Amino acid sequence: MKTVHKIDIIKFLELSESVAIADVRSPSEFNAGHIPHAVNIPLFNDYERASVGTKYKKEGRLSAILEGLKHTGPVMVAKLEHGLLAATDGKLLVHCWRGGMRSEAMAWLFSLADIEVFILEGGYKSYRQHILDSLSRKRKMIVLGGMTGSTKSRILRHLKSLGEQIVDLEQLANHKGSAFGALGQLPQPSHEQFGNLLYDSLRKLENETPCWVEDESRNIGSVFMPEEFYQNMQRMPVIEVVMDIKLRLPYLMEEYSEYPVESLNQAVRKITKRLGGDNTRDALEAIEKGDLERAIEIVLHYYDKAYLFGLRRRDNKNTIHVTLDSDNVEENGPKVLKAALKIKW
Repeated sequence: MKTVHKIDIIKFLELSESVAIADVRSPSEFNAGHIPHAVNIPLFNDYERASVGTKYKKEGRLSAILEGLKHTGPVMVAKLEHGLLAATDGKLLVHCWRGGMRSEAMAWLFSLADIEVFILEGGYKSYRQHILDSLSRKRKMIVLGGMTGSTKSRILRHLKSLGEQIVDLEQLANHKGSAFGALGQLPQPSHEQFGNLLYDSLRKLENETPCWVEDESRNIGSVFMPEEFYQNMQRMPVIEVVMDIKLRLPYLMEEYSEYPVESLNQAVRKITKRLGGDNTRDALEAIEKGDLERAIEIVLHYYDKAYLFGLRRRDNKNTIHVTLDSDNVEENGPKVLKAALKIKW
C-alpha cells in the first residue's frame, strides 16, 4: 500500500506535466469545468452525490459516509481498474471539489493497488482561485487586429511557426468570433472551462516575452473572456492589419462556401437587428440565389463599422497600422513582425 501525499496547487500543476490527473467529482461537476487533460473517475454519479449531500445536511457526517458506502461498494472494482489505467508510472494526481472526503476515499482505494497518490489540497476550488489570480495579472501581449476577413487567424498561426508565442483565443473557444463563427466548429466550452483552457495555454509560455493574441470582443460566441484578462488586452499595443475588401471577400468566400444554405441563413438572422431589415432581406436573397459574394459584402459593412467603433475606443498612440497587399501569410507574417519592432513597452 503506497503513501498518500497532500500537495498545494503549485506542486500539483508541476507534477501534472508528467502525471495523470483523476478528477473524482461527479460527471456534471466535471462537465461544467475541469483541469485540462484530467480524466473523470467519479466517486459518485450526480444522483448519488445529491443523496449523500442531503444526508450530510440533515443527519451529519457519519450518515453521509454510510449513504456513500451503499452506493460505492459494488462498483469500487471498476473505479480501481480505471485508476490503474489512468496512472502514470504508478502515480496519480487526485482532486475533488475541496480536497475532502471524496479525494481521500478514492486516494485510499488507489493506494491499495500500490498507486502513489497526490491529493490537491483545497481541491478544484483552489485550482480555480489560482487561475483567476493568474489571469488577472498583467502580462505583455501584442494584439493582432484588423477587419473581418483580414486573415488574422492565419497570420497568427504563421507567427507561431516562426517561433513567436501565441494564444489562439478562437481555437480555445471553438468559435471564429462572428455570427458565422460557429460553423464547422465543435461545441463551445463553458465560460469556466474556457478560463481553464486559457490559463493552461498561458502557463506554458515565457512570461517575459510578449505573446500574440487576436483582437476579440468581450465574448467569443457564447463564451466570455475573464474580465481582468480582457481589460488587460485592451491596454496592450495593437498591430492592425489593413486589407482591401477586394482581398477579404475571396478569402471569406473560400471560408464559408462549403456550408449549407440554411446554416448561412441562420447566421445572418442572428444579426438581423444590427443589420437592419432591408440588409437582412438582401443578404438572405443573395444566399438563396447562390450569390455568396454579395451576401458577404452586405454583412461585411456591418462588421467593418463595428470594428472601427471598437478600434476608436483604444489608445491610437498604441496602434501600428500595416497595409497588406495580398493574403499570402508567408509574406504578411514578416511585415507584421517588422511592425512589432516599433512597439515601445
